[in-house]
Amino acid sequence: MLAEQKGGLIAGMVVGLLWSASKVTVPKLTSLAVDRAILGDGSLVFWSSLIGVMAVVAGTFTAWRRWFAFRESRLTETKLREQLFAHIMRLHVAYHDHTQTGQLMSRASSDLLQIQGFVVMIPITASNLAMVSAIVVILFVQQPLLALVALAPLPFLNVLATRFSRRIHPAVLAVQQEQAQLATVVEESVSGVRVIKGFGAHEVTAARLRTEADDIRNVSVQAAKVRSAFLPALDLLPNLGLLAVLALGGHMVLDGDMSRGQMLEFMQYIGLLIFPLRNLGMTVAFGQRAAAALLRVDEVLSTAPAVADAASPRTLPGDAPVGAVEFDHVSFGYSADAPVLRDFHLSIPPGASVAVVGATGGGKSTVARLLIRFYDVTEGVIRVDGVDIRDLRLSELRREVSVVFEDTFLFHDSVGANVAFARPDASAADVEAAARLSGAHDFIASLPEGYDTVIGERGYSLSGGQRQRIALARAILANPRVLILDDATSAVDPSKEHEIREAMRTVMDGRTTIVIAHRPGTIALADTVVLLDEGGVAATGTHDELLATNERYREVLAALMDDDDIDAEVSG
Repeated sequence: MLAEQKGGLIAGMVVGLLWSASKVTVPKLTSLAVDRAILGDGSLVFWSSLIGVMAVVAGTFTAWRRWFAFRESRLTETKLREQLFAHIMRLHVAYHDHTQTGQLMSRASSDLLQIQGFVVMIPITASNLAMVSAIVVILFVQQPLLALVALAPLPFLNVLATRFSRRIHPAVLAVQQEQAQLATVVEESVSGVRVIKGFGAHEVTAARLRTEADDIRNVSVQAAKVRSAFLPALDLLPNLGLLAVLALGGHMVLDGDMSRGQMLEFMQYIGLLIFPLRNLGMTVAFGQRAAAALLRVDEVLSTAPAVADAASPRTLPGDAPVGAVEFDHVSFGYSADAPVLRDFHLSIPPGASVAVVGATGGGKSTVARLLIRFYDVTEGVIRVDGVDIRDLRLSELRREVSVVFEDTFLFHDSVGANVAFARPDASAADVEAAARLSGAHDFIASLPEGYDTVIGERGYSLSGGQRQRIALARAILANPRVLILDDATSAVDPSKEHEIREAMRTVMDGRTTIVIAHRPGTIALADTVVLLDEGGVAATGTHDELLATNERYREVLAALMDDDDIDAEVSG
């Protein structure tokens, strides 16, 4: 990525070199001013003006150097953040199932800031190295013996820097890991605030936060101890050189081997070494932080998506009929030793509706997740309109197969924008039509600003049924070939369910639909009911047929609903 910014970084380094040259020139001009103007008969105004001009030039290049440095570092941060976010979105669902959100947030925020901070230092460090090198050359050319004495302590910096680098890396890595743990606690606490308040668990959550905050403090203190043992040496060693210059150089001035101006010049050069050497020490610290951050970011970027587009993707046929779905002897398990589906076989004709019914944890939702390739099958094939879904682009598959999940997620945006999430260019008329089909239009129209009403995060300002209807409208507006309703009426009060049932029937008419449900009224909307038991198809038929003839079907329904409901259904 830095290679793409080579031009900007080189420009920053060139400006940095000009800054170094202007800074290094000032002591020489000061020496000449003392020897030729103050102690000689030269013009003090001339030399003072020359020094002032050079100071202005140095200040100008300082501003340019920082501008180039921050411009390129922010560009690096932006590109890396976009790359990281895009990769996180491409990663398979199983990765997100096992990765804490706070960890990903930390990598996308604090870790990238550490990398950005290091990139800032690249042009600055290059100019500092150039200045140190120039000063060393100048000192040895002018007074080799005095330069050797003055710079004798500096080799110890290399030893100290090596030890510092070795000790600071694990310390800063520990800090960043603990910051990620804290981010996880905060994210979970904010997301689960209703559970926390509902159980009165404020102290439990506060204790978790205190533990993580204390851990950050402890590892940060350890890192500070490492830095505190190194950074003072950066100030001390150049000053030891300054003392050596005073001791030896003073005698050389008295003996006539060095002019007063040269003595002042030498001391200024030693003084100029303090800031760049300290800066180089800080660069080592920044570099270690950036290295630790880069390891954590690369850990995400190097994870290959387990579910990805085919090398030579196919497209779905455009001619009718559309929406045929086939699960061809599919087997799958979230872990190798715990299969969920075993030799599952199901064919759904175009435009037909099928309800999948089974015990809790029996694999009903897994059927939906496999069809939209949240996971890939272990064995067998899933086809849509005769095409293996693994041969399709993920974007096309998920555009043609829409799902309404049991756990509805709405964004902090207007109601209309949430409905049009998959089709942001949809007209207001289309949005309203989808809302009418889902039974959401009436309550949306009663909101303070109608479709422009901004709902709270995750849509918690709405009831569960209202959220579910908006999610259904979102799927309807996408106009997919196949619609999956994964317990889509679970959040709707049974007394209100009839209000959207007819709307669902309208939506399902002529569209291939898979209904995953446990309420008899919703199940009965489907043309065919499939009983999923022990990972396979145990029985098929209409709801009434299975209710009358299949004992296992009645047992499953009884476990999913109240006894009164099942009795009413049987008697009806």
